[in-house]
Amino acid sequence: MNFTRWSARLPGTQRRAAARAEHPVSPDRRGEGSVPAARAEHLTDTSPVPAVDDLRVRDVLDRVPSLVALVHGPDHRIAYVNDAYTAAFGSRPLGAPARTALPELDEIGLLPLLDQVLRSGKPRTVKSRKAPGGRSYTFTCTPVTEPAGSGDGGGGGSGVLVFATDVTDHAEAAERLRASERRQRETAVTLQRSLLPQELEEPDDLRIAATYHPGGTEAAVGGDWYDVITLGGGRTALVIGDVMGRGVRAAAVMGQLRTAVRAYARLDLPPHEVLQLLDGLATEIDANQIATCAYAIHDPNEGCLVYASAGHLPILVRDEHGTVRRAAEPIGPPLGTGGWMHASGSVPLGPGSTAVLYTDGLVERRNEDLDEGIAALERALAGASGTPQVVCDRLVRSAGVTPDHDDDVAVLVLQHPARRGPQGELFRNAALDLLGGVEAAPRARAFASGVLTSWRFPAELHDLGVLATSELVANSLQHGTPPMRLRLRRTDRRLIIEVTDGDDHLPRRRRAEPGDESGRGISIVATIASSWGSRRTPGGGKAVWCEFALPKPASA
Repeated sequence: MNFTRWSARLPGTQRRAAARAEHPVSPDRRGEGSVPAARAEHLTDTSPVPAVDDLRVRDVLDRVPSLVALVHGPDHRIAYVNDAYTAAFGSRPLGAPARTALPELDEIGLLPLLDQVLRSGKPRTVKSRKAPGGRSYTFTCTPVTEPAGSGDGGGGGSGVLVFATDVTDHAEAAERLRASERRQRETAVTLQRSLLPQELEEPDDLRIAATYHPGGTEAAVGGDWYDVITLGGGRTALVIGDVMGRGVRAAAVMGQLRTAVRAYARLDLPPHEVLQLLDGLATEIDANQIATCAYAIHDPNEGCLVYASAGHLPILVRDEHGTVRRAAEPIGPPLGTGGWMHASGSVPLGPGSTAVLYTDGLVERRNEDLDEGIAALERALAGASGTPQVVCDRLVRSAGVTPDHDDDVAVLVLQHPARRGPQGELFRNAALDLLGGVEAAPRARAFASGVLTSWRFPAELHDLGVLATSELVANSLQHGTPPMRLRLRRTDRRLIIEVTDGDDHLPRRRRAEPGDESGRGISIVATIASSWGSRRTPGGGKAVWCEFALPKPASA
């Protein structure tokens, strides 16, 4: 084939020729613009410089380091391959169809692209395709046209010039970058999951389930976390939070905040005071990092959820009738902003109720208002039933969370079951107001003895319960102020004895000297009980409690 006549139709050739015909360069201006006049006489070369049109296209393409092939006709018969193409894939027979003679193009799926280029008359490019032999190329396919009546007397035809640039180094660098990003994401996810609770604590009065879904990309691995903390005395703390930012750093900050929450929770402080402490700690950890957090406490004696929020999304609560409400107020700024006094609120959580704590990945979508996402979650919660894990999974599915979700998601679901019949007999309460002076002590012992007998506890547990009641009441009578109240509570796992009074001075366990007439009551309680503790009550005053683990029923 006469290669020169194909060159007349290569892209740009005719445009450059037409431009030179319209604007010829005068001989006296050909040397202008490139070198100073003072040096021109030293650089003048009298040898003629060939024009681009004088160069043989084949000689140029043979020396191009990129791979070049020319095919023509609907079956893409080979018209030309350059030396670089031959060196890469071997010699190719001219005139043979590309499907059989250029198997490498077929293997990388380039033949349909050649058909498309012929039909459209427009160039197409595919980037970084791996060819046989392991090297990667970017292919550009450009249409070329043979003028009618030229050369061999043919009626003209169409072909495609295939130009391939070796991008193996770039492709390998991109793959190394992707592998590094995958390792970083795996590290962040592993760190994130290791810092989350491996097993949730199981309170007596609540049924709880939680789930965490990392985002589908490296940038989406964030600092979402949740936790369940049993406080003693039947109370349970529930926490959910979200550290702003992505990657390992966010996960590390999350781990520090979660550890701090567990430590502060052991102080049995009101929710807003816990967030106040966390706010200062978040600033110390990283002044440029902020986090949202919701901290709630469930007290079965109160039948409500007391909570505080630092910029977090509202807790949703569905009552036993299926009505969903938001615990939207009060909400303070995120942790790490400093200078804000947080406040606590409460929402009813009676038997048969379900509460949901969640992070923004569950309800936030691009181009959608956040309230719309929360409203959709409310509708899903209203129709969700079953165990906490079933509810949790249903909420995640209804929100459209998939493995390639663009943000991580944490969800915590808790239920306060409505217990009736034999199950309800395992959860009982009894209370006595401690009126009068020292005569309240024998009255409290008699009350406790009667209640524990009616609950059919073993004799040993009965005696220990009466002794603990006596010591806690005596401590309150001696060091507390009215009003005083004794509360006995049993669950399916433990007996809880609690005494409240109007003085906010918390007792401490101390070693009594041989000559001391007092100071042994709390030590006795701590010795005989499974655990004990004290806390300040919201209205002023304190509560001192102790627990006894119930013996496991004998197996049949």
